[in-house]
Amino acid sequence: MSSYLLLALHIVLATAVSSHIIITKSDVRSAIGWTGLVWLTPVIGSLLYFFLGINLVRRSADRMRHERLGHTAERRARRLQDRGGTALVPEVWRPLATLTARVSAEPLTQGNRIEPLENGDAAYPAMVEAIAGAQQTIGFSSYIFDRGAASAAFVDALEAAARRNVEVRVLLDSVGARYSRPTMIGELRHRGIRVAEFLPSPFPFSHPYFHLRNHRKILVIDGTVGFSGGMNVRDACVLASDPPYPTRDVHFRIEGPVVRQLVDAFAADWRVTTGEELIGDGWCPDLAPRGEVLARGIADGPDEANDALLLILQGALSEARESVSIVTPYFLPEPPLLDALRVTALRGVDVRILVPERGNLRLVTWAMQKQFARVVQGGCRVGLTRAPFDHSKLMVIDGMWSLVGSANWDPR
Repeated sequence: MSSYLLLALHIVLATAVSSHIIITKSDVRSAIGWTGLVWLTPVIGSLLYFFLGINLVRRSADRMRHERLGHTAERRARRLQDRGGTALVPEVWRPLATLTARVSAEPLTQGNRIEPLENGDAAYPAMVEAIAGAQQTIGFSSYIFDRGAASAAFVDALEAAARRNVEVRVLLDSVGARYSRPTMIGELRHRGIRVAEFLPSPFPFSHPYFHLRNHRKILVIDGTVGFSGGMNVRDACVLASDPPYPTRDVHFRIEGPVVRQLVDAFAADWRVTTGEELIGDGWCPDLAPRGEVLARGIADGPDEANDALLLILQGALSEARESVSIVTPYFLPEPPLLDALRVTALRGVDVRILVPERGNLRLVTWAMQKQFARVVQGGCRVGLTRAPFDHSKLMVIDGMWSLVGSANWDPR
């Protein structure tokens, strides 16, 4: 009798799970594999699918996306009011500008100034100085904010700003904050600094492979000066201090109209996390031109539905005529992007990819090595940067178009 009950349970579970697989799995190979496991491994296969096959990240992302709708609608309305930005671009780059305009929620802006800051040696003093000069608002977001001398300088400056009635908002990722113990979240609250924890993790420890994290690094001062790039806040980035595990990186000081888009990205994440709207001239003042750079912000991540960055990277590679230079610590491109790199090289474009000789995540390093053979066979050149570990994220095409920020070459 128990055998019949088990068989009935298996059929009911397998039928229900198979229906879910058919509805939700867009990858045919994944769908076939899971369906076979579910039917050939009674009950156990269905349980494995429940714990490992359902995209819990996507479910959480859907909830986050619902919270973003109002904010994003406002951004898209502004973009529609500024369709003329593409006309500012040289004709040869207009197809790429058109593509980017259609998948990004932000307009192309002119009159920006972008200054690279190498390592924490240059970036941290500039950021702390900007915090010290804030008059109205400070928005600060970081994935990792470790305890140490570097973070202590930030906390002191943020506390002083809060005491002079500057609106200070600090957003730290729940997993990234756990890279040091105890986390800096309690310290910031104790110092009277308004801090929020992005998507609190149920686990009391950090893990580099967790998904749906806030990986952005943004600092905006009075809505007029911004900083962004690949740099977290940790002593390892200050090479002059001779840290045990030094990390090279690059950050950027940004001025001009595109700073509003950094504010948008920070404000959207803050709203999702706390429900608070960041509004007013202190956050969104009128911005005058400060330089000659055309720039646009691209917000992407596991909670975004349109694969903005993937599409833009593919489009950028298709427009390359002479050279593509990529620097990334983690090179795990999705298959369409991997093929786009190979096709670009096969067209005769000089494609060079720089990755660290020795990575900081062993599993990622092993996975990267499997990718190298395919891109090299396609004509790309892969170079290994020697120690210290290089955490920079850069892409330059034909010496004219560049992508900088916090995004790695992986689908996470």
